[in-house]
Amino acid sequence: MERQWATRDIDDVRAAKRALEYPSFMAHVTDLLGKPITAGLKRLPPDWNERIGAIAHAALMQALALAMRTTRSNRGMHSSDVLHKILVTASGMAGGSLGITTATIELPISTCIMLRSIIDIAKHEGHDVTMLEVRLSCLEVFALGSRQQNDDSSQEGYWVVRAALAKEVADAIKHVASKGLSKRGAPALVRLISTVAARFSVVVTEETAAKLVPVIGAAAGGAINLLFMEHFQTVAHGHFTIKRLEMKYGTEAVRKKYDELRV
Repeated sequence: MERQWATRDIDDVRAAKRALEYPSFMAHVTDLLGKPITAGLKRLPPDWNERIGAIAHAALMQALALAMRTTRSNRGMHSSDVLHKILVTASGMAGGSLGITTATIELPISTCIMLRSIIDIAKHEGHDVTMLEVRLSCLEVFALGSRQQNDDSSQEGYWVVRAALAKEVADAIKHVASKGLSKRGAPALVRLISTVAARFSVVVTEETAAKLVPVIGAAAGGAINLLFMEHFQTVAHGHFTIKRLEMKYGTEAVRKKYDELRV
């Protein structure tokens, strides 16, 4: 027998769908700058796409390794969204004043801060972040919040991206659980991070290009990093709300309700 949905939970699904199906970092940046970031994109180095993929991959690996060593479970605790926004804004101000040369340094720092914030959000939604599955779900947020510019939300929505990552997540859990982060167990985790990094680098390119728009300085660099953080925090709140409700109602029921609701 299908469980009766509480009104508050239905509202939570609707809010989560709004956060997950319409993530638009680019739109917020354009509003901030009052212009598109075309000029910034033209200033990126010719080999940027190759470079940013490697930088994003390394940043995610470092962030996950740090999280694996330092994360403690405090389920239900309030997430420190504001503190993490302050930290990543300060990082962006330094990047905004020094330009693209700081990307290799700033991105790992901001990615670590964002992952810590995502972990806090998972805790707030009642998840045990000492579990490997939950930690990798935190990593998924970087892919879920990184839609391609030509993505059609009807084809590339939240559940589609989750399904695309599911096997790699399962393989990573299996290998790391049995072999840890040793070299023998690393390939499955590397494959997952490579997939996430490929999507994450799309938003990183948009963020970097925004900072290269003429007249953008330290203050605007900080504001762009703030939008960067807010974007992934919003996606994380949506993602872990859905996963919390899955524990209560089951994945099939939550997806059915998600598909039914209009936002």
